Amino acid sequence: MQYEKFASVYDRLMRDVNYEKWGLYLAELIRNRTDGLRICECACGTGSVTVELKKCGFDITGTDISREMLEVASEKARQSGMKIPFVCMDMQNLTLHRPHDVILSACDGVNYLSSVKDMQRFFSCAYSNLKLGGLLMFDISTEYKLANVLGCNTFAEDEDDCAYIWKNMYDEKSRLIEMNLTFFVRNKYGYERFTERHVQRAHNICEIKDALQSSGFSKIELYDAFTHNAPTDDSERIQFVAVRE
Repeated sequence: MQYEKFASVYDRLMRDVNYEKWGLYLAELIRNRTDGLRICECACGTGSVTVELKKCGFDITGTDISREMLEVASEKARQSGMKIPFVCMDMQNLTLHRPHDVILSACDGVNYLSSVKDMQRFFSCAYSNLKLGGLLMFDISTEYKLANVLGCNTFAEDEDDCAYIWKNMYDEKSRLIEMNLTFFVRNKYGYERFTERHVQRAHNICEIKDALQSSGFSKIELYDAFTHNAPTDDSERIQFVAVRE
């Protein structure tokens, strides 16, 4: 299972991400399109975006397939003085007790759906769990980013209590990138070494739109992430907003 031991170090390795800015950007997109406050965030990870949206006044639930990530998210919410429900759930089998105003996935959740069929399954679940006029919002790391920025490259970082080596292999035919990570985390005995393997797919805009429309969504917007501008050929992240009309 991905993100088992990684959950304990994920936030340290992602500390350069401005989650406050991310949350405010998503909150603005939501408020410009609906007065609804009920959000379900899929693949919420350690809950950094979840907490920021809660600060913005939304009634949010976080879901993720990794119990370890959800444990970190729950503790983060508790330390922030927030009551946020977190539920272990696969986004491809999303089932909510009542329709929501917004279903959200941030930070590559859809890239982890490694086929068009898997992506379509998530979109269909989202559609059936949204209110009329509800929003499906998600972002993707683009094909440009996965092929050219991450590509077949190796990255490394060395800190006092944690280090990692990150080796990538991108396949142009399948548009899958395999990311093999080796971690060294300090403990009272020295360093613990563990590995994780992650696979993402570079979904292109046309197949995403087709999958959304096949799922019932008719109004689809997309932006160069964190802006209101149209994406370009070298956009690294694209934000999608689809409406259940």
